[in-house]
Amino acid sequence: METLANLESFVKSAETSSFSEAARRMALTPAAVSRNVAMLERNLGVRLFQRSTRKLVLTEAGERFFQSIRGNLDALQTAIIDVSSGVSEPAGVLKVSLSPTFGVTHILPLLPELLQRYPLIRPEWHFENRPVDLVAEGYDVAIGGGFDLAPGIVARTLAPAHIIAVASPAYMAKRTPPADPAQLSQFEGIVMRSLRTGRIRHWAMRNAAGAEMIATLPETIIVNDPAAMREAAKLGLGVAMLAMPDVLPELESGNLVRLLSHWYSDAGAISLYYASRTHLPAKTRAFVDLVADAFKRDRLAERFAGSLG
Repeated sequence: METLANLESFVKSAETSSFSEAARRMALTPAAVSRNVAMLERNLGVRLFQRSTRKLVLTEAGERFFQSIRGNLDALQTAIIDVSSGVSEPAGVLKVSLSPTFGVTHILPLLPELLQRYPLIRPEWHFENRPVDLVAEGYDVAIGGGFDLAPGIVARTLAPAHIIAVASPAYMAKRTPPADPAQLSQFEGIVMRSLRTGRIRHWAMRNAAGAEMIATLPETIIVNDPAAMREAAKLGLGVAMLAMPDVLPELESGNLVRLLSHWYSDAGAISLYYASRTHLPAKTRAFVDLVADAFKRDRLAERFAGSLG
């Protein structure tokens, strides 16, 4: 039976491609990490890494082993912490994936409350514009939209993901507001090129009466990040189509104004995603419940609904 130290040394070395970096994260010496990995290889009877003076590279067997034990190791570490603490208090590393703009604005402010309630939780939060593979990449929770619901993955809806047209008050000061989405073509457009597809996204907008119309903004300024679109709009450079959660603070402060107040695009839903288990880890349940309660308390589902004007 392998020791936890050997398995953790392997996983950290695989994640960082370095014994030295793995040692730094584990508060060990590089020699100790290398020795643990060598013992694991000897016990398994396979080489897990190709070693060079510059970096470590997983062998084919090492890659298979890494994908197999990565998430299980986190669960085992959490179970050990739970048992050793003598209570069922949520504990362990909580690995979460969030989009940068939404995560920093609406979820990061919940971190002090989370840590005050559950001091044994260790947050590892990744702010990234991509749908992650929860199981393969070892995430406890992801928050966002557009995730594939692989077998065993649960989606708990938090709020609608509605896209609206915004601009700065200064930009609109000497311009006539558009009467319908088609008139957005008369303005400078701030648009985004998708990191996944390489394409520029244009939206079809709808209103409460059920009418639909294409909103084609000129590609005056092209960026690859929603936060950059928002800041460019605040600078008075044009009109941007952005998710309501990403611009709500700017609308409430008056830094941005909404155009076409009764028109919006429906991009689906903002959801919490996590692996369905008979016994959900206490740390995951604590985080999911905290976020859901905050959305209810602050009426975020209602405030994010672009359909309400």
